[in-house]
Formats: sequence, C-alpha cells, structure tokens
Amino acid sequence: MTDSGPSSTDALTADDLAACRPALLRYARLQIAEPALAEDLVQNTLIAALQSMAGFRGDAAPLTWLIGILKRQIIDHYRRSAREVPLPAASDDGDNDLLERLFARDGHWVTKPQIWADPAQSSHQEAFLAVLEQCLKGLAGQSGRVFAMREILELEPAEICKDLGLSKSNYWVLMHRARLRLRHCVERGWTTERS
Repeated sequence: MTDSGPSSTDALTADDLAACRPALLRYARLQIAEPALAEDLVQNTLIAALQSMAGFRGDAAPLTWLIGILKRQIIDHYRRSAREVPLPAASDDGDNDLLERLFARDGHWVTKPQIWADPAQSSHQEAFLAVLEQCLKGLAGQSGRVFAMREILELEPAEICKDLGLSKSNYWVLMHRARLRLRHCVERGWTTERS
C-alpha cells in the first residue's frame, strides 16, 4: 500500500486522515466479511485518530499509524463478538465435507497438491493476490476468525485462546482447518487458471 498522507515532518490534518480511508477500508474488508461492519470499524478508526491526532509524533507513516489503530479496533470487535455470541460448532464451518474431499480414509491426500512453479514470484503477481484476497474473504466461521487473528492481526495463540475461550488443541484444529481451506481455495483458483 502506498501512503497518501503527509511526510513525517508535516503536520497531520483531518484531510490527511480522510485520504487514507480507501486503504483502511481495503485492509478492513480483508479481515471482516461483512462490508458494513468493515466500514464501521474504519469510521471508528478515523474518529479515534482525530481524537488523538495531537499525539501523532510522525515516527511512522500516517497510514501505518492508522492501520495500527484499525488492528486494535478489529481485535476489540473479535473480543466483543466472542463474549456476546455463542461459538459455532466446528461442523458449522463445513470443514468435515472439505476434509472428506481432500483426504482418503487412510489419511493420505485424495489428489496430491500441485507444486507451484515459483511461489515467491507468484506472490508478487496481481492475479495471485486477487485470488488470495477472495480466498481470505471465504474463510468464515470460527476457523476464519482464528486464522485472521493469528495470521493477519498477529496475535499470539495464547491470547487468541483466552479471547475466544478456546482450548489449545481446539485452536490448533481450527488453524489447521483454516489453512487447509485456504490452500484448497488458492489452488483451485490460482493453479487452474494458470494451466
């Protein structure tokens, strides 16, 4: 992402914050499936930034500072939703069907995953990033929430378990399922397009 705000030597203004809004919204939509909720979290981020703008020292780019605030807003949302809504059963994610399609009864892959020609190069390609973004949006339910908190918000497993009321083993099962679903989606959307 490019920062459309001022340099660290300029005074930060409300217009500078507003210029960062599209980048913040893209970031929020990767974390939150509901567009209206993502919009609300960005709005809360901008309000919080306006209230604490005098404290901005310019140690980081304005967009970096705003994304830090947005991450905190998203984490707080996940914490509130974990307390307010009962956790869905693991079968609500549809993972059992996926596991049956990916693995034989003996635990081996039904079809071995394809080898990517050059994953490092692929990660820089716009088409790959579009497929990855769509796949991340498709990670729903509890496994998607756990994956986003760990891999995108970079929370520690112990903190996620505490916030969501998960056991350590349940956390690892949900992470494993989310990674499988993400891999399956990326392979289906990326490697088949390139063939």
